[in-house]
Amino acid sequence: MKRVGITGGIGCGKSTVVAEFVRRGVHAFVADDVAAAYYDNPAFLAEVRRMLGDEVFRADGSVDKRRIAGIVFADSRKLRGLNNLVHPRVMADFDAFCRKHSAEPYVLFESAILYDYGFNAFMDKVVCVYLDLHERIERLQKRDGVGVEQLMARVANQMPAEEMMRRADYVILNYEGNPRQRQVAVIDKLLRQ
Repeated sequence: MKRVGITGGIGCGKSTVVAEFVRRGVHAFVADDVAAAYYDNPAFLAEVRRMLGDEVFRADGSVDKRRIAGIVFADSRKLRGLNNLVHPRVMADFDAFCRKHSAEPYVLFESAILYDYGFNAFMDKVVCVYLDLHERIERLQKRDGVGVEQLMARVANQMPAEEMMRRADYVILNYEGNPRQRQVAVIDKLLRQ
């Protein structure tokens, strides 16, 4: 079974592309979704509290993820600390996911920070979903209701999309009107060989 990373800059449409692979019967591990579940784990929350303080928690004890994002994307040391807390857990969960689906030709590991944190070293192939920065910012403003300055801070903490595209084995150009389904079909066929 091949391990296939799928990456791209924030707002490029990775989720839409992953959904197209899933429609074709591919099993996908979405790192952000898996990591989000950690915030329901009391031991993990205790580590977050030690690292980022009480200010990232609401009165009811739940985590304010927007507040966390505001803190870590403004402080690279805190971002690195949070990632060091999350990433080993993610990779352990991905290993279990791969064992569960070992009879498949390949599985997907979706992460915007695939290259930034060396996850690509664990992949047999990498697919990059690409969209230029201007269109990504427009999509994110509509989707998240966040200002350009905050979005640019998030973008600044990721590898440039053009560099991801250069390093990838396959690239999907995710512009409106571009045949996304056809691009996925071609890559799917190649990965199944």
